[in-house]
Amino acid sequence: SLFVLMKSLQEKGIGMIYITHRFPEIFEIANKVAILRDGMVVSQGDVCDYTYDMLMKGLLPKGYKQKEKIEVVQETAKTKKILEVVDITGHAFENISFTVHAGEVVGVAGIIGSGRTELAEAIFGLKTIKSGSILLGGKSIDTCSLHKRLDEGLVYVPEDRARNGIFSSASVKENIAAASLYQNNRFFINQEKESALVNSFIEQFRIVVQNMNKELASLSGGNQQKVVLAKYLACNPKIIILDEPTRGIDAKARLEVYETIKKMKREGLAILLISSDVEEIVQLVNRVYVMRNGRFVSHMEKEQLSVNEVTRLAYGGVAE
Repeated sequence: SLFVLMKSLQEKGIGMIYITHRFPEIFEIANKVAILRDGMVVSQGDVCDYTYDMLMKGLLPKGYKQKEKIEVVQETAKTKKILEVVDITGHAFENISFTVHAGEVVGVAGIIGSGRTELAEAIFGLKTIKSGSILLGGKSIDTCSLHKRLDEGLVYVPEDRARNGIFSSASVKENIAAASLYQNNRFFINQEKESALVNSFIEQFRIVVQNMNKELASLSGGNQQKVVLAKYLACNPKIIILDEPTRGIDAKARLEVYETIKKMKREGLAILLISSDVEEIVQLVNRVYVMRNGRFVSHMEKEQLSVNEVTRLAYGGVAE
């Protein structure tokens, strides 16, 4: 195994740097540890001087204090069940089950490599499932094409927007209109209606741009992300899957995206939020599933959530 090889190299006097998010591995093979957060080493020393809780504390935001009470997002009386995932298994995940209702934000929290993105891609149809079933509005979409899933109201905003979410050399207008054109298989475009639609999203999301014909690459990261959200909302979806929706954008833009997500929720859209940002999860969701090594290891309602507990579970802790 890798650890046996590493220990034999260690005995020969060879030093190694081992990068991991799995706490048990640190205590098993390391002599020293350094905790990296937001691009900086925030703590380091001999492993024997650290506990599990000390490692976890180092990963939490600087000055973080758990609020005594988390505001409970008002439920929508479990209205209409939009998405139902029933015991699905696929590449990098297994035996996953959950539901998302209209006007609800369900979170999937997990670190990189936990299987969260693969799960999102399988639900949207980018990857196949080996077993189980996915229901949209009570109907199976297991054999549906991407086009059909879009038609049925399922959209996916990918983690890597530069590669999968936008056309950076195209205009803001072309980007926002792209998904709805594909969804409706339209070859003849009413330019007036299209411009009105794009303008409505620019105003609604407060996208900072001189005009809709500006190249998307000229916008800030935050405004590009808002264009991505507008692009998929133009399809009038029933449910939207957001994978790391605030990755790579500044704090101000992040808050604007949060407000957009809350607005979508108030308007009755079902939202599946996938994120490695625990604070983001705690702030936005009605309930959360913590994913580790391809499985859901815990499920918590809003009133049970804390940054500390979700972080602990995501990094290998056992549910209490």
